[in-house]
Amino acid sequence: MKTTIYIFLIALFLSSCNSESNSKVTDSKDYEAFLMAENGNLSKAKEKQVFWANKFEKTPSQYPYLAKLAGAESQLFGATGAIENLVNAETYLLQLNQKTNQNKSGYLRALARNYISQHRFKESLVLLEKAEVLAENLESTQKMLFDVHMELGNYKMAKSYLEKIVDLNSFDYLIRTAKWNDHLGNLDAAIKYMEKAMAKAESSNLSGLKQWSYTNIADFYGHDGQINKSYEYFLKALALNPNDAYAKKGIAWIVYSHERNPEEALRILNTVTKDYSAPDYFLLKAEISEFLKDESSKSKYIASYKKAVQNPQYGEMYNAYNAKLFAEDESMVDSSITIANREIENRATPQSYDLLAWSLYNKGESKKALEIVNEFIINKTYEPEALYHVAEIYKANGLTKELQPLKEELLGAIYELGPLAEVKINQL
Repeated sequence: MKTTIYIFLIALFLSSCNSESNSKVTDSKDYEAFLMAENGNLSKAKEKQVFWANKFEKTPSQYPYLAKLAGAESQLFGATGAIENLVNAETYLLQLNQKTNQNKSGYLRALARNYISQHRFKESLVLLEKAEVLAENLESTQKMLFDVHMELGNYKMAKSYLEKIVDLNSFDYLIRTAKWNDHLGNLDAAIKYMEKAMAKAESSNLSGLKQWSYTNIADFYGHDGQINKSYEYFLKALALNPNDAYAKKGIAWIVYSHERNPEEALRILNTVTKDYSAPDYFLLKAEISEFLKDESSKSKYIASYKKAVQNPQYGEMYNAYNAKLFAEDESMVDSSITIANREIENRATPQSYDLLAWSLYNKGESKKALEIVNEFIINKTYEPEALYHVAEIYKANGLTKELQPLKEELLGAIYELGPLAEVKINQL
């Protein structure tokens, strides 16, 4: 009898834990108005683009207008995700730097920033090194050099530039220190520095800085399992900009991954993609469709993604997405390996090597995959997706002892990895 009661209490406890871990955080009343909001940012950006285009047409000798045009096109890209606007911005910035013989650091940085958005990191580095030699507003250049070296996987160089800009009262320094600590796997420190940066943004009362801070701290809180706080700050970002597609995507992820409400998550995403057209949204919709066991919709979304990224203007921007998608398709795994190698050439980060290891594993070359894991991935990244790939590669190579602590860590990262990963992790 005591045993029966004990088992019952254990079952009740586990049920309570599961209920708490997937407790409802969101309320559609909180965000419904944002989903219905007209895209005011798009209208403003279009007006700005027309205004400066007319000004430049009338007085083409006023080349600084090119910077204004590039800014308007960048805003259009931010509002719509339309790649042609980012490429248009690049065109104006190239003209601007040509007219100034590449001797204005601010214009070089603007073009470098555009190239970062296009994942053209090596080209961005060349421009920033020219700006560094010019030494005009040097600290701004050094901040961006930290950013681009992080993207390239040049972590010693990145740290050296971080050390050049130390200032605990600087928003720009604090956000980069948060990024550095996140790279090291020190999430507590990353959150602490991001919270300090957010406080700086709020005291400055600059809407753009506050919005950026809110979405980034929301991401960190999500990684840390503080789902309530993550939701709160995505809502704060939307209160500043009701058209923030990233914040809406963040709420959709909470609804899907934490609350396991895929239908509502899809509804949120469908309102976003009416105006915002980044291809990766198709992949998220495909994942949610798979969770719903709706294979027809999953196939449709993947086909839409593949069609979208055929646009040559995307260049290298979707290499990582393509490699992961193709790796699990037996007929495309060789393409995945090719893309992963190209991504390593572009940016030799642990995440890029993870693409190659995962592709080789899916091709059945588990020993080669393990060699890459041991040399380029283990203790070099703490991203849950990469660690899940490592765990599968360990399993394929019979490394049970190494696998078990990794499995325990991954079970704590289910929210980040999503519901589809939970079954796979439990089967490790």
